Formats: sequence, structure tokens, C-alpha cells
Amino acid sequence: MAVNTQKVAVGGLAAGVTLLVLGYPVYFMWLGPRLTAEMDALLPGKSAAMMAGTTNMVINFGGQFVIGLLLAFLYAAMRPRFGAGMKTAVYAALVVWIAGLVFYAPSLQMGTMSTTSYWMASCAALVLNVAAAGVAGVLYTEAA
Repeated sequence: MAVNTQKVAVGGLAAGVTLLVLGYPVYFMWLGPRLTAEMDALLPGKSAAMMAGTTNMVINFGGQFVIGLLLAFLYAAMRPRFGAGMKTAVYAALVVWIAGLVFYAPSLQMGTMSTTSYWMASCAALVLNVAAAGVAGVLYTEAA
């Protein structure tokens, strides 16, 4: 069965919007002050420099849409084996979440992030990924 690329694109964009909308209160309001303080303790002024400018905004927003598209594609690829529904969306979210754990592990090892912040952000990312994958799953249908 072929993947319905049009529906993957629609689901991926919707998942990206979900990540942006739900991620704002989580990462900017809840975790933001904590992560900013940790970065500034290590390199004063670096957190402000990291968040300044249009380029950083494009990278942050674009990254959420790339993750959304990845979640939608994984959901579509897993659906024939695991069936349609939230269980498959959770599997897709777990794949992306585990990749994120590995990707951000050097931040923990280098000391740019505390262990508590790492796990707080990781747990938040798991919840956000499951929500976004669920949205992508609702919007994805197989090609006729």
C-alpha cells in the first residue's frame, strides 16, 4: 500500500502547528526561564543571543514543522502494521522522542543543561509529540 503523500503533508503541517501552539506555554513560559538561567550561568548573555533575530525564529518554527512531517510520515508508514488510531500515533511519537533524547544527550553531558531540566524538557516533548502525532493520525487516510 502506497503512502498518501498529500495526507502526510496535511497531517504533518497540522502536527507542526500543534507543536507550536502547545509548545509555546511549555517551552517559553514554563521551562524558558529555567533554561535561560542555566545558559546565562554558563555563558552570560548567550540565551538572549540565541533567541534574537529572524533566523532563529525561522529555525525554531521550521524545526517544528519538520518534526510534524516526520511524525505524520512515521504514522503513515506504521499504520498498515499497527492499524489506524492512537496506539500507532504513540509509536510514531516514541520513535521521534527517543531520537530527541539521543540528540540532546550531549547538552546534558557538556553541562549546558541540568539533569532536571533535561528530563523536564524530555517529558514535555513526549507529551507534545504524542499530541502532534495524534493530530496527524486523525488527518491521515490511505489513498483510494
